[in-house]
Amino acid sequence: MNAIEGRRRAVVVGGSIAGTLAARVLSDVYDHVVVVDRDEVLGVNGPRRGVPHAVHAHGLHARGYHILAGLFPHLLEEAGKLVGLTVRDFGGMRWYFDGRPIATADTGLRSIAGSRPVLENYLRSRVAALPNVEYRQCTELVRLVTTADRTRVTGVRLRASDATGEGEELAADLVVDATGRGSRTPAWLAEWGYDRPHVERLKIGMAYTTQTFRRRPGTFGPPQAINPVASPNHPRGAFYGQAVTGDCRVSLTGILGDHPPADPEGFLAYARSLPVPDIYEAIQDAEPTSAAVSFGFPASVWVHYERLTRFPQRLVVIGDAMCAFNPVYGQGMTVAAMEAMVLRDHLRRYGVLDPVAVHRGFARAIRDPWLLSTWGDLDFPGVAGPRPWRVRLFNAYLTRVQYAATKDAVVTTAFMRVAGLVDRPSALLRPSLVARVLRLARGRRESATVHAA
Repeated sequence: MNAIEGRRRAVVVGGSIAGTLAARVLSDVYDHVVVVDRDEVLGVNGPRRGVPHAVHAHGLHARGYHILAGLFPHLLEEAGKLVGLTVRDFGGMRWYFDGRPIATADTGLRSIAGSRPVLENYLRSRVAALPNVEYRQCTELVRLVTTADRTRVTGVRLRASDATGEGEELAADLVVDATGRGSRTPAWLAEWGYDRPHVERLKIGMAYTTQTFRRRPGTFGPPQAINPVASPNHPRGAFYGQAVTGDCRVSLTGILGDHPPADPEGFLAYARSLPVPDIYEAIQDAEPTSAAVSFGFPASVWVHYERLTRFPQRLVVIGDAMCAFNPVYGQGMTVAAMEAMVLRDHLRRYGVLDPVAVHRGFARAIRDPWLLSTWGDLDFPGVAGPRPWRVRLFNAYLTRVQYAATKDAVVTTAFMRVAGLVDRPSALLRPSLVARVLRLARGRRESATVHAA
């Protein structure tokens, strides 16, 4: 599609997943796309200041993989060859619900797991290679530039990350705020005379600690992933991802202040306390290849831009700057991909970008993942928040779905399609599936015993 009048230059502030995917779709319709990031990002496949959580285990769900495969031809072949990434069937991992292994299933749902910096670098490199995309690294946003009446954003003022002062002004026909949880857009809206968006928070007091190891020969066969999912009976969780090299990355999770320690003895003891022994047995005498690193995530946050009826033209907020999810659900990168599709489809359908309509489209993409993660967190008694009957009923049923998945691959596939954001949660309520779940869960007992510490 050729660029049209009013689509000369788009500026994307933030070069992580959301910003990179936004730049990719904007490159189809704008003459010039500029991606601004305060860090050096091109060619960087390790941790950096702007993404302190990138060292931890990340996953791209099936819906996200499908979207990215459309945006980046040959993704399957190329990503599978990158050290630190593994492409696998979503239902073929070793999932444990309440300490019980699920029935594995060939779901046909592909996912990418492993190192987020490696995946980010791959995607950024593909976007940076486009002829109309420019990256401005080590450059920070000073402020947005608007018309005198504050009704339209006309550009950005930028400066080098190590400089002071006002810097230079860059005109833009569209500015995309992909600056993450530290976005200053709410404060700027208030300064310009707009309503500040309502912010919804669910405090979970979560933290995760990650360390990499060189696996002992013979521990496992082909590359595998092990995921004992945290539950109210077993609130400690983990993710073990093994690369084709045999190296593995282990992320331990805990909520409500029960945080995994970073010292070697504490890390191993926490792994041993998980409801299944697999991860501890895999690393108990493995060689550490990095120091353990911890990251805290106090609350899931949704900034409800979609509820504003007045918003400056030519400005859009995307990714974590709008909604940041509990990372144990692995939804963030996939939702960013879904939002990029909303942005692309809106531009193709309407030509002129309406930020109010775009943010409402983002909200529709956010709603189901937000309910899955926040309602799931409300199943933990210590998480403060209202629990209306529909939340309690859904969680009670979902517990039975997960139990039934330990017995039946059909239920596993149905659950994975919802967890992978391919199907809506309502798909779990099909009468035939409900009957199957209730029959299989009829003799459900208490969960498996926690592995002794």
